[in-house]
Amino acid sequence: MAAMAAGDEHAASEVLRGLARHLNCLNEDNKSTRKRALELIKRETVDKGLSSGVLQEVFSALLKPLLKCLSDPMERCRETAITVITEFIRCVPKPEESLPYLMPCLAQRLGEKEILEPAEELRLSAVEMLTLSVEVCGKHLAPYLNEMMNILQRTIGDPFPDVKRESCKCAVKFAKCVPEHFHMQAESLVKPLMQTISHQHSRVRVSVIEATGAVIQHGTGKNIDDVLSHLAQRLFDDSPQVRKAVTVVVGDWLLHMRDRYSYFHKLVPLLLSSITDEIPEIRFLAADLWKQAGAQWEKENEEDIKDKMDFLLTPPPFYPPGVERPGLGCRELVVRNLGRLVPAITHDVTDWLVPTRVRTSQLLSVLLLHTEDHSTQHLQPLLATLYQACTDTEKEVVSNCLAAAKLLGTFVPPVVFLKLLLDHVTTPSSSSHPWTPLMVLAAVLGGCPKPLLKPHLEQIANTLAQPDVCQEYQQVMYLEQLLTCVDVLLHQCDSDCGSVSLQVLQVLITVQSLSTEPHLIEKALESAQLLCKVQGLDSRMELYRQHMGQLLDWLAASVNTWSSYSPQRLQLNIIVIQSGPVIGEFVSQLMPLLRCSLQSDKDPEMRMSIFTMLAKLLLDAASTLDSQGHFRKESEKFLCNVLLPNLVWHAGRTAAAVRTSALSCLLALLHGGAITPGQLLCLEEKLIPLVLSALDEDSQMGRLLACRSLSTTVRLIGTSLHPEALNKIYPELLKRLDDSSEEVRSVALQALGLWLTSLTKDYNPEFCTPHLQFLFQQLLLHLDDPDSSVQEQVLEVLRKGSLVHPTLLRREVEAVRDKQRSPLYCDQLLQHISSLPTETTVE
Repeated sequence: MAAMAAGDEHAASEVLRGLARHLNCLNEDNKSTRKRALELIKRETVDKGLSSGVLQEVFSALLKPLLKCLSDPMERCRETAITVITEFIRCVPKPEESLPYLMPCLAQRLGEKEILEPAEELRLSAVEMLTLSVEVCGKHLAPYLNEMMNILQRTIGDPFPDVKRESCKCAVKFAKCVPEHFHMQAESLVKPLMQTISHQHSRVRVSVIEATGAVIQHGTGKNIDDVLSHLAQRLFDDSPQVRKAVTVVVGDWLLHMRDRYSYFHKLVPLLLSSITDEIPEIRFLAADLWKQAGAQWEKENEEDIKDKMDFLLTPPPFYPPGVERPGLGCRELVVRNLGRLVPAITHDVTDWLVPTRVRTSQLLSVLLLHTEDHSTQHLQPLLATLYQACTDTEKEVVSNCLAAAKLLGTFVPPVVFLKLLLDHVTTPSSSSHPWTPLMVLAAVLGGCPKPLLKPHLEQIANTLAQPDVCQEYQQVMYLEQLLTCVDVLLHQCDSDCGSVSLQVLQVLITVQSLSTEPHLIEKALESAQLLCKVQGLDSRMELYRQHMGQLLDWLAASVNTWSSYSPQRLQLNIIVIQSGPVIGEFVSQLMPLLRCSLQSDKDPEMRMSIFTMLAKLLLDAASTLDSQGHFRKESEKFLCNVLLPNLVWHAGRTAAAVRTSALSCLLALLHGGAITPGQLLCLEEKLIPLVLSALDEDSQMGRLLACRSLSTTVRLIGTSLHPEALNKIYPELLKRLDDSSEEVRSVALQALGLWLTSLTKDYNPEFCTPHLQFLFQQLLLHLDDPDSSVQEQVLEVLRKGSLVHPTLLRREVEAVRDKQRSPLYCDQLLQHISSLPTETTVE
């Protein structure tokens, strides 16, 4: 060995003798001379393949002159000097001997506030040389901690991206080789790293994240809070490699950081967030690291959990199908930190950035899958968080939170979640979003196993059917969620829903009554059909037959307080319209309801609404109200006690509108056949005066309906009316021949025609000649109407009059013939009278 060392010394002396002139040339002013000298030194040393022992001796002699060249004005000289020093460090057996000179020099060049090296490529080479020094010198660098940290603080923030990356690489290696010293100043690198973590180059961001991992891992740990928010933001990075780097770093901290137990609640959500990453590689990596962390925790806490090991390893009885249950250690890690995680979730789920809200909502499901029934003790804040998230404009946030709510339904006992949820449904905390408790309830019920839900079915249905719940709000979103709750119950509990069929039907009726949206009404009808199906009923008619008595009692309970704003009047409309012929079986229950709600002192708008509904039903009475013939028995009372009081004249437009709607109902009653002529005849003394009075209504529609009602009444009972009653009708109809509405005039003429044809032998033409004469005279005036269609109708009416008293009519026609603008119609009428078999002569 001694001989070898002596040989190396001799060889080194020879080399140095040959380099003496070149070393002197390094001090020359001529930059070309200095450059050539450096190149020759390089050629004669590191390029020549000398033994490591010789290079060690030569390096010791050349180091100071070479280091001096690092500040040479000529860039090429500095470059060659760095290259030569780097190669020496790489090849010599004891590179640490150079550190007392190398480190101060590099610190001067790179570690000052102003970096002296202007060339970015040379700064990169210098940092690469520093990294190499760390690799080959290892622990010998410990005394130079200050210099290293000064350099890295500056070079991590270097403008040149490659210098940043190399500096991060150097920091990682330095942290690992001198951990017992590094921690003392590790925090000094946190600031420059965090200032660089959002650099535009993804490769720089990756390097910074890796360096951050090493700095925190080998530091004191107290700076972890300074970096976590930055790392969390990188989980939303567009670059998968950046997100992967965060995953690796956080996983490594969970496994190896000395003080990791103090930071589990901050690290766990970061790693679990990567489990839902869109890139499969990252998901698998995160899942693997998480399993390792769980297994390690399990091993470290074996004594603590061994007593309940059997219980903890047994999966819950209704575990979600197709989902792998997390390991015991993973579950315990989340459970023991849930109290700190829930407030963080609550905060982040309302973040102003959409990606943050989406990732947080995904994380919530992952956490609940780990906590299982332990989430019960945090149910109140969890529900509040879900309510808030369900108002998000981002659909993905809402769907993720509903998936989380479904897990709550799976793991939390129904008696617990219903106590809170049903209270929130009854009294929502948000007036602007009252539907959020319903939305969450539907999701929770969707996750609850059927055997556990069945005992609470009635409680849930009763709550949904409460007026405060199903009648209080008309927003489309609220009604949609109400229907969703019903659908979930029907699908979850199937045939068991028979016990709450009435409450469910009440909800469906109410939704239809409050909604103007076709899609909501259609959805409610589909749910009603499903309610029939789960009970084995053939149709909605059967469903209504099953509950009609209860439904009418339900409405009757509040009928005295109904107004135009009451949902009950709309519910009544839905029930009687949709039940079809079934309502005819319950007329005895319906009539008191109608009598009470249509009293003349009740809300006008409400009465109009109900009259309009009844008009639709009475037009087809045989298939609705009178399907069993029961309504006909009540129709006389209905006409007398309900309709006629609403036809009495009262001042005001609203009162006129009520009379018009009552007239439409009267006309439908007369047309639909639900009242017999005999019943009508009993009431004609009350009915006809009110209808005649209505002929003078200001409303065209009112006059038209009155004309039609009078026409129908004459058709039904005209032949049974006393002549005095008949003689009170025609003068009022004659007045309508001058009506501003052509339609009213036309109907009035039809009514007069029916009046004439209803005259029987009890009507003595001779005794009533003044009446007939006045009628004929008025009609003949209108035979000269400018409107030919009116002339045709008048002619037809007069032809019918000719059958009553032809002689009188002939005389009246002849008296006015020559005064007519177009006597043609008079001629036709005279011709018609002449063709009659016999004429009655009036003296």
